[in-house]
Amino acid sequence: MDRNLALEVVRVTEAAALSSARLMGRGDEKACDQAAVDAMRKAFDAVRVRGTVVIGEGERDEAPMLFIGEQVGCGDGESPEVDIALDPLEGTTICATGRGNSISVIAIAERGKFLHAPDTYMEKIAVGPKARGAIDLRKSPTENLRRIADAMGRYVEDLTVCILDRPRHEKLIREVREAGARIKLIGDGDVAGAVATCFEETGVDVLMGVGGAPEGVLAAAAIRCVGGDFQGRLKPRNEGEIERALTMGVKDIEKIFMLEELAAGNVMFAATGITSGDFLKGVRYTGDGAVTHSVVMRSTTGTVRYIESHHRFDQKPNYGW
Repeated sequence: MDRNLALEVVRVTEAAALSSARLMGRGDEKACDQAAVDAMRKAFDAVRVRGTVVIGEGERDEAPMLFIGEQVGCGDGESPEVDIALDPLEGTTICATGRGNSISVIAIAERGKFLHAPDTYMEKIAVGPKARGAIDLRKSPTENLRRIADAMGRYVEDLTVCILDRPRHEKLIREVREAGARIKLIGDGDVAGAVATCFEETGVDVLMGVGGAPEGVLAAAAIRCVGGDFQGRLKPRNEGEIERALTMGVKDIEKIFMLEELAAGNVMFAATGITSGDFLKGVRYTGDGAVTHSVVMRSTTGTVRYIESHHRFDQKPNYGW
């Protein structure tokens, strides 16, 4: 894949962010999500790839656009064939309520390199480069925290653990507190929480807990680019979700997926902040346009680029904002 493709894709996340940010804090989750989807789908029409959505908004009958299996991009026979994992609005609730850490995100890989994750839950643990190789989902949260602290040259009490604020995490939260680590509870958006572990300025060292499996693939793609570590294990809620996972090619429901099994090969990742969070600023409107803050990463080189874009709405295509 051409390295410039990552810079093309960030224009797509910018479009989705600009569109959904217009509805920030207005309490309408469906409208926020639809605005992001519409803008992202339209923006993809200008990207010269032959892309297939493998992590998207759902099946065709559930999602009229950006559904799993949809073809996107305007590429011809010489354009690269790629698989695309995306979430036009990661953190729908927090955007609708005006809270922090909602982002628009896309990951791209060579064909067949992403796990085709079913729409179910996944138990996750994510860390940055300093703790790579120290995590093991087969071990308890307490043991993982000790291993992570040792790898980072810290005390467990120095670690900050990001956890989704959900009733299902009561036991996990209690154990982490008893181990002595600090906790940052988030209402939504565990892709941003996982990626934050790879950037020291965020103050987040570990992500633990159960969240969406598709979001796990997106997080793994980003973490691959910067040398962190991630493990995930599917947690289906019913027999229907188990059958769905088997249909999508998962052979062992209990399998612990390592980072390279979730996102392999040459991976590119782009995200644009919608509301300000741990590592990206949100959209700021200026009257004649807006300012966006994005990150672009590539696994091949480990390069991380932050892009601040100043948009003039009277001089650029209209993607729905």
